[in-house]
Amino acid sequence: METIELNKIKSPADIRKMDVTELKSLAAALRKTLIQKLAAHGGHAGPNLGMVEAIVALHYVFNTPQDKIVFDVSHQTYPHKMITGRMEAFTDPVHYDDVTGYTNPRESEYDLFSLGHTSSAIALASGIAKARDMVGGTENVVAVIGDGSLSGGVAFEGLDYGATLGTNFIVVVNDNDMSIAENHGGIYDNLRELRETNGTAANNLFRAFGYDYRYVAYGNDLSSLIAAFREVKDSNRPVVVHINTMKGMGLPVAECHKEQFHFTAPFDAATGALVNNASPVSYADLFATDFLEQISHNPGLVAITAGTPGVIGFGPDRRAQAGKHFIDVGIAEQQAVAMASGLAKRGATPVVGLASTFLQRAYDQFSQDIALNRQPATFLVFYGSMFGMNDETHLGFFDLALLSDIPDLPVYTPSCREEFMAMLHWSERQRQTPAVIRIPGGSVKSNPDVEILDDYLNPPYQILRKGSRVALIGVGGFLPVVTEAADILAGSGVDATVINPRQVSYLDTESIDTLRDYDVIITAEDGIVDGGYGQKVASYLGTAPVKVINLGLPKAFLNRYNAKELQSSCGMTPQQIADTVMANLRQ
Repeated sequence: METIELNKIKSPADIRKMDVTELKSLAAALRKTLIQKLAAHGGHAGPNLGMVEAIVALHYVFNTPQDKIVFDVSHQTYPHKMITGRMEAFTDPVHYDDVTGYTNPRESEYDLFSLGHTSSAIALASGIAKARDMVGGTENVVAVIGDGSLSGGVAFEGLDYGATLGTNFIVVVNDNDMSIAENHGGIYDNLRELRETNGTAANNLFRAFGYDYRYVAYGNDLSSLIAAFREVKDSNRPVVVHINTMKGMGLPVAECHKEQFHFTAPFDAATGALVNNASPVSYADLFATDFLEQISHNPGLVAITAGTPGVIGFGPDRRAQAGKHFIDVGIAEQQAVAMASGLAKRGATPVVGLASTFLQRAYDQFSQDIALNRQPATFLVFYGSMFGMNDETHLGFFDLALLSDIPDLPVYTPSCREEFMAMLHWSERQRQTPAVIRIPGGSVKSNPDVEILDDYLNPPYQILRKGSRVALIGVGGFLPVVTEAADILAGSGVDATVINPRQVSYLDTESIDTLRDYDVIITAEDGIVDGGYGQKVASYLGTAPVKVINLGLPKAFLNRYNAKELQSSCGMTPQQIADTVMANLRQ
């Protein structure tokens, strides 16, 4: 097989000069280089390794960037970036961080959208196709979506509308029989039937919507892919190309352990062993372990995830142990939240675990199906922190402002493991209110000084230290930070009051009123300032002489930031908080 010099590939025009034999050499070289970078750097292994041939074939057949390709989730686009002028970010370790892990229009004209969430590519592409037909154009419009993403509601909406366009509209369904973990939902029975019948089954979801249909049995075969894409290129009506690929293709350990290698830290390419396999106890582990202990005496207790079981600590073994007490609804947060309302209505005890960045898809269900109906369901929000995911597509620190102003939806902010477990157990046994429990960012911390309550329905603030002139209010994971700031201030002769608010949905005005004559109050929260908890305090004390300073994050789509540097830039280290206090004391 001919050796391909990857750094000579500057654009898709370079690969269109190749014959199929050369393209196969190219695909092999791309895969080898991907494995080298993934092993050293980490990233989305399975999705990218499985899509190498499909992406080569797409750029070979279609005249990109004139023809438009929208990649769903876009965590499978490393090969796409390599072909479209960003090869050095994969061949040279010095430049590994030059590109993001998702499509990004600021990087290349070949990237149409910044996409890191899921299920929206078909809807986005339908808009491009409709605009083409309205203003004039002849380009192909292609949406590439994985089978796991098809469970998202907007994917169905996109399929529904796209079928009505009546013009060129191509949907490539990458079916590897996997989401992050296994797929869940009735749609996947039909995909399996189509795979098993080589695409000939009478039951065909895509034909039912109104699409023409093509099936590629081996979606990692370049010749088959090229033939299928050539057949649908310049089609004058909507068509689905259903390709059956292998997730993790070419890396044996990723082929065998698809869930583990969906996204991975650096690893040994030969063995698959993680380079740093230290695994400290996480809040997800605490929850999952406790949950499995609780189900023996609570037959209605059920954990729900929306396609991300690892977020709540449920790997394959724990899922098997939980049995019917564990539900994965697929990538469908609206279903997860609304289903929790129905479960609670019938007397079950639902606990929904979500990554903060994804919960926003279910805002209406939080507002209507949960809060308005006051259903006693529990929601655990993970990665809601500057110390969580840091891609601009996956930021988790908007959740406090997003949820805390929904009426009758208390948002609790435990500061440590003891408080988290107490709030969780209270929420699971009570029937009066829904409860959102926002998991602290960073590592698990213990605090024996935190007061544990039997009832968190309307908890008063906990005054951990009583001082004068200065009050430091630390929300959730920032309680230890302001406590350390209080220690620094004590060294300068300033005794600060330290407050744990416990929740951010309403104010304990009785406690706040005792601070009116202070010199300065500082609120510190692991979320954006605008619309956050601190502004509630500042607004309430607007006419009081005390100066209220709100510390938090900017309302911005930050990208691939360093968490410690961000904390410092926001003035939220213990020393900076102490310095701010000293600068604002009345003389």
